Order: sequence, then C-alpha cells, then structure tokens
Amino acid sequence: MIDNKEKIIEYFKSGVKQTKDFKIGIEHEKFLFNKKNNKRVDYFKIKEMFNALLEFGWNPVFEKDNIIALNKGGKNITLEPGNQIELSGDKLNHIHEACSESQDYLFELKQVTKKLDIEIVSAGFDPISKLEEIPNNPKQRYKLMTQDMPFGGELSLDMMFRTCGTQLNIDYSSEEDFVKKFKVINSIVPISIALFANSSIVEKKNSNYLSYRSKVWQNTSRGGLPKLFFENLNFEKYAEFTMNFPILFIQDKDEYISGRKYIFRDFMEGKIEEIGNRLPAESDLTTHLSTIFTENRLKKYIELRSMDTCGWDCLCAGPAFNIGMLYGNLDEVYDVISKWETDKIINAYLEAPQKGFNTQLMGKDLLYWSSTLLDLSKKGLENRDILSKRGSNETIFLNHLQKVIDNKTTNADHMISRFSENENLDELYDK
Repeated sequence: MIDNKEKIIEYFKSGVKQTKDFKIGIEHEKFLFNKKNNKRVDYFKIKEMFNALLEFGWNPVFEKDNIIALNKGGKNITLEPGNQIELSGDKLNHIHEACSESQDYLFELKQVTKKLDIEIVSAGFDPISKLEEIPNNPKQRYKLMTQDMPFGGELSLDMMFRTCGTQLNIDYSSEEDFVKKFKVINSIVPISIALFANSSIVEKKNSNYLSYRSKVWQNTSRGGLPKLFFENLNFEKYAEFTMNFPILFIQDKDEYISGRKYIFRDFMEGKIEEIGNRLPAESDLTTHLSTIFTENRLKKYIELRSMDTCGWDCLCAGPAFNIGMLYGNLDEVYDVISKWETDKIINAYLEAPQKGFNTQLMGKDLLYWSSTLLDLSKKGLENRDILSKRGSNETIFLNHLQKVIDNKTTNADHMISRFSENENLDELYDK
C-alpha cells in the first residue's frame, strides 16, 4: 500500500537504471477523418479499423464488452477521447529502432485506412472540426473526465477532443541525474513549442497561433509549467507535489469514481468513503501520476510532453533532438540553461504558442536558442555514435530541424501558406 511519502519516493527510485540500460519510448497521436465528408471518425469506424489491424498481429484489449485498444509485443494502440489514436511504442535502444517502429506502424495504418476510406491528419490541433461535432467513445474514464475537467481549465475539453501530441519517455541513472534532466526539459519547453509548432489552423481558419495546441494545454485543468519544476526538484519534492495534487478519478474494481473533492494525500490517509476508505495500491499511484497533465512529468521514467504531433517525415526529429541533449550531452546543455531565469522561461512559455521563434528569452529569440540546442544535440548524437545498418549515426534525424531553423519556417508556417492558397481541406491530410 502507498501509505506514506517514502513509498512514493521508493517508487521513483525503482526507476533508476544504469546508463547502458537506458531506453527510449515514443508516443504519438493522430486524428482520423472520414474521407467522404471530412468529419472525425466515430467509435463504430474505430472498431472496424481495430478489427482490420488484427490481421497484422495486433491483439484486442477490452473494457467490459468494448474494444478500447490493441497491443503487440511492447507496443499499444490506444483510443483518445475524440477517437484520436495513439501509438505507445516499445522501449527501444536508439532512434534508428524508434524510427523503424514508426515506419512499420505507418505501413500497417495506411493499408487499413485506405481500405476504410479514412484520412490521417498529423497536426497538434484538429484543423477542421468544432468541439460539438466530435464523436466520443464508450471508454469509461472519458465520461468522467468530460464532466470534471472543465472545472479547472476553460479549454480542457479542447485538449481532450481536439489535440494530438508527440511524447518522449526517457530514463535516469540516479536521483541527481533526474534532477538535472528535469531542470533541462522544463527550461527548454518554450523552444520545444516554437520548434515543433504544428497547429496553426483551427476550424478551417488561421488561428493566429503557430501552436494552438500549446495554448490549449496552458488553459487545461491539471496542466501547465509549475514554478516548482525549476527548483532542484528531487524525488522527495516531487512526491510531496504528487501527494498534494488533486485526484482526477479512482478506479474501483470495474468502475471509475470522481476524485474531484480529494487530493492524493486524502487517499493515502484512508479518507475516501466512496471506496470504503481503502488505501491506494501502486496501480492507483501510477494512475494518479498519469493524470497530472503538466508539460513534463515523472513516473518510473520522465515524460516530455511539449511537442505538437507532426508528419511522418519529422516524427523522429523530436525524439532525436532531445535524446542528443539528454543522453548524449547533458552537462553542456545544463550549463547553458542553468543561466536562464525562471520568470523569463515562464514568460517565454506563455508567449511561444503565438510568437514562435520571435519569442524572447534572456535577450535572444527562440530561433537563436533552437539553433544553439540543435548544435548541442548533434554533438550528443555524435558522442553516442550509434550506427544504422547503412552506417549513418542518429544525427540524420535532425535534418528536418536544421531545415526548419535555416529557413526560419516551421510546420505551422508551411500549413498556413499551403492552406491559405486555396483553403482546400485535402491540404490538411497526410500525403
């Protein structure tokens, strides 16, 4: 039972790995649309798609009588609130493996979506649909989240139903290594927003944001970038943060119960009468940690969550950019960000969704910092020197970002110019 702070600290400590055992996990979400009417797919269509994917060796996952996910080996395809789908990848050794995994998934997805007349959109925010037009699904927790999330953030339902992101999961070798990595990843959130901006079109119009997804997440219940995250945040401080964080829901047998009246400390002290005052198991802690929607978060690994979903040509770029810094060149990157002031980082974080590379941070714009960090990442990937079968190291996955920086043009800028020319919805779909 998780009945004291030390148990949570031990949970985090159990994630410590030797550097040689570090893994990379990538999660990325996609929107699905019916080709015939440009509307988001409903749950009936999802079931058709999931059943078609079974031919590729995927296994169904059910909640009661409803199929809600697929798994194969260490990979999962899960269902988001508005029927977005997410690939949660396996724990892999390097970016070559991770990119290969994504390409295999794309191949399978294309076979199925073509057969079912489904189009894929790789963007951070749904560029077409209004919120009320999006069908839901029978996944139990989403019904409760739809009811409770708006109380803590006015754009919470937009987050649930109209956003897609790319997430990277990384390991730590000690508490000290976690502290350093967490400081870095929170400090570079504004750069991640600007560099990976890919959600400019909203309801078929230019939103005047480059990353409208990031704007939404800044106004989402349980989200944001807490000042606490810029301190030397060790396991004990994160455990206290966790204990004092409101509960979203509690899973009790097959039912989901709202936790809106409680913080996790109440659960640990046996104060939740709706579940018979039982104490939380480790699975309850895991659920709680995964419903803290901050830009980055800690489980038994660190999750980086600030990138808009992008097309298949740039899918490996975000993970490569971060792995180069965090696994290949951490000390040098830490030396750069440790000179930045917290208030200036947070101000840049708030401005980056709209201003992108023009956002200022410590007297320089984010284009300058993106270029600086890209060079440090490249150096880190060269330090790792992990080669593909063709003899290339992981720096090849940074080519997309080098072009973005050289041309000062993000995916969001490309989308604005392409779509504005003729406002053809076909321009929004993956090619």
